[in-house]
Amino acid sequence: MYVGLISDTHGVFSDEFREFLAPCDVLWHAGDFGGGIEFVKKLAAFKPLVGVHGNCDGTDIRYEYPYHQCFECEGKTVLMVHIGGYPGRYDLRAQALIEACKPDIFVCGHSHILKIMYDERYEMITLNPGAAGLQGWQQLRTALRFKIEAGEVKDMEIFKLPIGRGV
Repeated sequence: MYVGLISDTHGVFSDEFREFLAPCDVLWHAGDFGGGIEFVKKLAAFKPLVGVHGNCDGTDIRYEYPYHQCFECEGKTVLMVHIGGYPGRYDLRAQALIEACKPDIFVCGHSHILKIMYDERYEMITLNPGAAGLQGWQQLRTALRFKIEAGEVKDMEIFKLPIGRGV
């Protein structure tokens, strides 16, 4: 499975991101879609979409996308939540979900900071793709893509687009 991972689009999905994510089989979105449910439907028309709502998403999106998702992908258990944190500094609700779900891959957004970290305590990869949208303070818009094959995460790639390009 070839996975594209984005977060914090806040209603923006530019052509550069579309091109980077085009080879992927599925799109994971770690919340703060923005732009309302019509924007989300356009993302879902681009690629099969797995996502969670973020703190900035309205009730229309919250109705369709849950607070968290725990699912299996090619032999890996994945936990996705918008506000998550990172090893040693997890949000309390996220930590409770980590302990309940016991994921191999923990996906979150919210911070607008790209992070790829391994958590030795929970023996999982923590992924935050940063922000693909324009709202926020970040200087780079970012996304990830990677493969999950036979229970192995591999070929991780980072996409970076400076603010001011690709609007």
